[in-house]
Amino acid sequence: MIKKIFNALILLLISYTLTAQDNKPNIIYIYADDLGYGELGCYGQTKIQTPNIDRLAREGMKFTQHYSGAPVCAPSRCMLMTGKHAGKSYIRGNYELGGFEDDKEGGQMPLAENTYTIGAMLKERGYTTALIGKWGLGGPGTTGSPLKQGFDYYYGYLDQKQAHNHYPTHLWENDRWDTLNNHYIYVHKGLDPKTATNKDFDFFKGNDYAPKKLTEKALGFIENNKHSPFFLYLPYTLPHLSLQAPEEYVNKYIGKFNEEPYFGNNGYAATRYPLSTYAAMITYLDDQVGIIMKKIKQLGLDDNTIIMFSSDNGATFTGGVDAEFFNSAGGLKGYKMDVYEGGIRVPFIVRWPGKIKANTVTDHLSVQYDIMPTMAALTGKTTINTDGISLLPIFLGKEDEQKKHSFLYFEYPENGGQVAVRMGDWKGVRRDIRNNPQSPWELYDLANDRFEKNNQASLSPIIIKEIESIANREHTHPHILEWEFIDPKKK
Repeated sequence: MIKKIFNALILLLISYTLTAQDNKPNIIYIYADDLGYGELGCYGQTKIQTPNIDRLAREGMKFTQHYSGAPVCAPSRCMLMTGKHAGKSYIRGNYELGGFEDDKEGGQMPLAENTYTIGAMLKERGYTTALIGKWGLGGPGTTGSPLKQGFDYYYGYLDQKQAHNHYPTHLWENDRWDTLNNHYIYVHKGLDPKTATNKDFDFFKGNDYAPKKLTEKALGFIENNKHSPFFLYLPYTLPHLSLQAPEEYVNKYIGKFNEEPYFGNNGYAATRYPLSTYAAMITYLDDQVGIIMKKIKQLGLDDNTIIMFSSDNGATFTGGVDAEFFNSAGGLKGYKMDVYEGGIRVPFIVRWPGKIKANTVTDHLSVQYDIMPTMAALTGKTTINTDGISLLPIFLGKEDEQKKHSFLYFEYPENGGQVAVRMGDWKGVRRDIRNNPQSPWELYDLANDRFEKNNQASLSPIIIKEIESIANREHTHPHILEWEFIDPKKK
């Protein structure tokens, strides 16, 4: 009798454990690369078609005041993964290692050993974790390998320089080289406008389109883990340069724009149809989001899966891209590499059927280092030692319970050295600090001047003093000498 009771209790415990696991939502975080604030239909884009992401917004919540942690790739990804702002982040710039050739692949500055990432946190809480896409936080065999940073599985690009080419010779799978059916392409090879032929442009095309491979691996991961909680971090490389897309997508736009060939004079791959190709890359990305959404629905996981979509920084402005033509920043000032709004304000959409009210829009002030505590809250537990604030209350329509940031802090050691602080509707910006350590503050009232046209620094010395105090307090000494541009005495 005692044995029967014991066995019954064991079965009850197993059943309770499985039920508790089933109640944990699956989490998919889709990260675009260099997608501007105004490049989606749901954010005002009129020339590029994004029906799937627009549907994601209609069926979920759209944020209008969401920020990346930095205006370029690697630091934004680090801040997303670790929940730290730029004044405390281990990685603060694109610290490049190695070269573009396959035999010189070196990646970027790797995350330190034992870094506490979102992947590590969710593994602790019973999730199977995967990174599929562009990592940029350490090469194979380094302390930054995703396998050492909380991920059970990974596939994709480890090196951001390799990701300049959407037809690479290889991708990485769990620290192993995966050969693709593409010839080696040095994408920064320019063409002579006087002699360039169609064959010369075709040099930049391949057979295996890397974003397609990423989707295939993502679908496999979802299928293999449909019976238990999973976290899928899906940082696509689109629409980051080079301008490369499958012909059937480019053909959708050819003839709609008045465009001239791009010969690679500003770096990245040459293309006969730069406007059409850029639009095609965003539409291709949109289709991948649709494919993922369809898979989730087919498996019956829709109601227990939260999908988030954002971008690592603002739109790019070179390499054949015409950001002004597409109004890529949605009228905001600046682009990638700027701490003005156009460089750091990004789309953010969240869908969770039955939990997040459909077709809602919020102007709640948020930032990507909020995602780590948000994911912690989704598991029913909190996390400590982050600069973020959980967004779960706002997701669930409990605005009165949502805590708010008293400030957001940004620093960026490249492009002259820049700092920004947002405090309520006020935003302070300092630029070119490397060349001018006494660089003055600019001040903008974003409530009435979202395009940062009217500098009010001379009219608001008290606000400037508060913002400067925040900036002085939040900056800590980075571990890389080249990143210390704010307080040279610490060098």
